[in-house]
Amino acid sequence: MTNTQIPPVRASGSAAPPAPAPQRPPARDRGTRLLATLFLAPTIVGIVVFTVVPIVGSVVLSLFHWNVIDPPRYAGLANYGEVFGDETVLVSFRNTLVFMVLAVALQLLVALVLALAVNGRMPVWLRSVFRSAFFFPLVLSAASISVVMKYLFNQDFGVVNWLLGFVGIAPVPWLTSENAAMATVVLVYVWQQFGFSFLLFVGGLNNIPKEVHEAAALDGATGLRKHLSVTLPLLSPTLLVASVVGIINALQVFEQPYVLTNGGPGDSTRTVVMVIYESAFEQLRFGEASAVGVLLFVLIMAVTALQFRLSRRFVHYQ
Repeated sequence: MTNTQIPPVRASGSAAPPAPAPQRPPARDRGTRLLATLFLAPTIVGIVVFTVVPIVGSVVLSLFHWNVIDPPRYAGLANYGEVFGDETVLVSFRNTLVFMVLAVALQLLVALVLALAVNGRMPVWLRSVFRSAFFFPLVLSAASISVVMKYLFNQDFGVVNWLLGFVGIAPVPWLTSENAAMATVVLVYVWQQFGFSFLLFVGGLNNIPKEVHEAAALDGATGLRKHLSVTLPLLSPTLLVASVVGIINALQVFEQPYVLTNGGPGDSTRTVVMVIYESAFEQLRFGEASAVGVLLFVLIMAVTALQFRLSRRFVHYQ
C-alpha cells in the first residue's frame, strides 16, 4: 500500500500566492533601446532647441515691451491689443489668407495635372527629365528667383511684356497694380513650390494598383470620369499631406512679396511674416512682433486641425 500525499486545500478567503517577480528585459533588448535613444537624441534635441524653445520664448516675449536697447518692460496683453488695433496687421492677415487660398489651390492643381501627364505613357528617360525639371526650382533660393522674376515682370523693360507686345497686348503693370501684384506673387511662388507636391503625387499615383484602373476601364470609366471616381479617392491621403504642407508654407510666405513688391503697392501684398520682420528688425518692437507671431502660430494650428478634422470625411485609405 503506497502513501500518497494529498495537496493541502487552501481555505476560502485566504491570500492568493504572490505574483512572480517581473523579469528584467534581456541585455540585448536594453542595448537596442539605448541605441534607438542615441539615434533619436539629435532629432529630439534639435526640435526642442530650434522649435519648442523659440515658441515658448515668443509667447513670453509677447507679454513685454522690448527694443533691445532698454530692459524689457512687462506689458501683459497690451501688445495683443495694439495688434488688433493696427490696420496694417489686419490687412496683412487678410492678404496672407487670400494668398494661401490662391497659391495652394493653383499649386495642387498644376502639380496634379503634371503628375498625371508624366505618369502616362512615355519613355522612362523622358519621365526622369520631366521629374528633374519640375523639381529643380524648389532647390533654388527663393530670394534669387524673386530677383530674376522682378526683372522679367518689369512693366517697362521686362521680357514678359516684351513677348506680349508681339500679340498686340499693351504692357501690363505686373508689380505696380494691386490686383496684378498679388497675382504675380502667387505665380512666382507656385512656379517654385509646385515641384514638392508634384513628386508627392507621382509617388501616390505609382502606389495605386494597376488592377483598379483596369477594372474601372472594364466598367466603362475613361478619361476624366476615371480620374474623378478612381484616381482622386485613392490619392486622397497624398492630397491631404500636400495640402497641409502647402498651407503651412503659404501662411509663412516672405521672400517673394518682400523682393518683388516690398509689400506694395500700398499694403496689397504685405504678409504677416513681413509685418513680423518690419516690427522686429526695422522698428525694434520685438514684443509686438512676437504677439503677431503667436497669432500666426495659432492660425496655422487652427487651419491644420480643421484639415485633419475634415479628412475623416474626405480621405479614403486603401
